[in-house]
Amino acid sequence: MTDRDENANPLRRRLITAAPALALGTLLGVGGSAQAQDEKSALTRVRERGRLVVGLYHDLPPFHVKGQGIDTELAQALAKGLGVELSPLPFNAGENMNDDLRNMVWKGHYLGYGPADVLLHVPVDRPLMMENPQVSIFGPYWRERVAVARDLSKLPELDSLEPLRGRPVAVPGQSLAGWLMIGAESGMLRDSLQTKMDNGVIAAQMLQRGEVVAAAGLRSELESTLQGDPRFAIGPLPMPRAPKDGWAVGMATKKNATDLAEALQRVVNELAASGALKAMFAKGRLEWRPV
Repeated sequence: MTDRDENANPLRRRLITAAPALALGTLLGVGGSAQAQDEKSALTRVRERGRLVVGLYHDLPPFHVKGQGIDTELAQALAKGLGVELSPLPFNAGENMNDDLRNMVWKGHYLGYGPADVLLHVPVDRPLMMENPQVSIFGPYWRERVAVARDLSKLPELDSLEPLRGRPVAVPGQSLAGWLMIGAESGMLRDSLQTKMDNGVIAAQMLQRGEVVAAAGLRSELESTLQGDPRFAIGPLPMPRAPKDGWAVGMATKKNATDLAEALQRVVNELAASGALKAMFAKGRLEWRPV
């Protein structure tokens, strides 16, 4: 077995403990209670400034890589919906989501950048909300899942992990999928897993090249790489510990930025209703469905 990659993106690594508790839901409304005057000023400040500062995770394919991806497209649409310009603020994930919410949403980083007006790709997770009363988490726009892709010529069926025993399988070690597979069935797959990679896109590319019989990772990583290739099938990771329904991904603002959060929620709802959100995901080679 190969060792886990210590350089893996912490955003994926944190899902090892976070994902099983993630709250699920539909597009959420925001606010509705009486507000103090300072809570109403966030949207005004954005419009007076003429730009929306959006926090974007570095190295998160297919959502954001070097200024491109689905989250970049969504950020542009959010800014346009508010009638302002986009000011992207890419950053590296911290060790946990609480760090990212502090650095990018409600306080700012000790190195001097941030906070952003809104952070994208935040788990819509009730325990996370409880731990961070300084922020509002809302506007789910994607449901992520742990998945496995397989070569149909070598694995026509995959109802359990048993067919993978002793066969090469690629999965990023520092990820929820990696954690699940490394520990599955008392380590049944450990000796044949290839885990030294940063993300599931790389694992899927190894599958394309015929180096492995299967690749595991996030649904978004596998689907954006393999979509439309009839040689491969993508399905749920066949083990009971994998989160069955996945988890919703949304956005976060400061808790008192209620008017901004409500405006952003309206834009997301409009993008979903008009089909624009589905088109953004299609451009990123993902099939979007209502969350």
